Amino acid sequence: MRKKILAALTAGLIAFGGFSFVDAATRDEIAAIQVKRPNDFKCWTKDAIPKQKLVEYVKNVTNPKSRNFIPVEDRVAVFDMDGTFICETAPCYFEWMLYLERALNDPDYTPSTEDRKYAEMVDAEIKAGHFMTGKFPKGIDLGEAKSQQSVFAGMTPDEYTAYVQKFMNKPVDGLTNLKWGEAFYLPMVEVIKYLQANNFTVYIVTGSDRPATRVMACDLLKIPTGHVIGTDPQILASNQGDKSADNYVYSRDDHLIRGQLTQKNLKMNKVVAIADEIGKQPVLAFGNSSGDTSMLNYAITGNKYKSLAFLVICDDLERELGNEKKAEGNRKLADKNGWIQISMRDDFKTIYGDKVKLSR
Repeated sequence: MRKKILAALTAGLIAFGGFSFVDAATRDEIAAIQVKRPNDFKCWTKDAIPKQKLVEYVKNVTNPKSRNFIPVEDRVAVFDMDGTFICETAPCYFEWMLYLERALNDPDYTPSTEDRKYAEMVDAEIKAGHFMTGKFPKGIDLGEAKSQQSVFAGMTPDEYTAYVQKFMNKPVDGLTNLKWGEAFYLPMVEVIKYLQANNFTVYIVTGSDRPATRVMACDLLKIPTGHVIGTDPQILASNQGDKSADNYVYSRDDHLIRGQLTQKNLKMNKVVAIADEIGKQPVLAFGNSSGDTSMLNYAITGNKYKSLAFLVICDDLERELGNEKKAEGNRKLADKNGWIQISMRDDFKTIYGDKVKLSR
């Protein structure tokens, strides 16, 4: 009961502006953020244009008297994860750092020679700064995804969940006072909470591992696990062996384990997954890179409802590990496609909390 009372008090303070994210916001504090009305936004700069456009849009499409009114059942918003509402620059994607922890640093696990060699290559590329400069080798996304699923193959869902939760307590490399489980962009959390308060159904559509994303974000953001679309491992019965799912019957002494990669959920695959799993065209889409182009354009092309797409630009070089060259390329991409740009430098009053600083 005491925890419930404290959570309610914290939620009230956050909602009404009495709370200040001086240090990194804890997961409990992030979960307690409430944004029901435009004045409840606390983490955006006063005149942030993308926030104003979002507020105007929501006011318009939720007004039953507006010609742009969208029924509740069709208010679907899709969000990429890494770089859109969690950190992806310290020094790389959450799931890639999780993969490297397993393949290279886990004293209780010995990877195959092939997986270790690939992980060492990925680690070297990240340390060389090639992720931020866009100089990753061609095909590394798919190669990493295959190796990542390989090093976790054989784990039960519960074992994998525990592993992800343990990793979330590790500090983020390159930023002070911040753990991976807290590395959420607070302004974007406010956007998600604002949409939820206005009866939008929020889906996460990510290239990251779906089970890991569920652990990282679902409880925190009050998003049902069924509203996460991501990259999937094979799911196998423990006694299945090499038999296909078509030719195997789950037995009373079976349990589920993770297998190899099925398909990486990137680019056009995101659109296909949205059509298959949601069955409705989103009216709002949020991303941060060229890999989200298909999803963003799908939301705003041929939509029977008024729709918008937003691109988060990682252009903050003082509070985040941004890259101006990459940011400029993304600005041009947004201009070309008619997306609304969100500048982390200009539009975010805080990112993780004011005492989170660059450590190098």
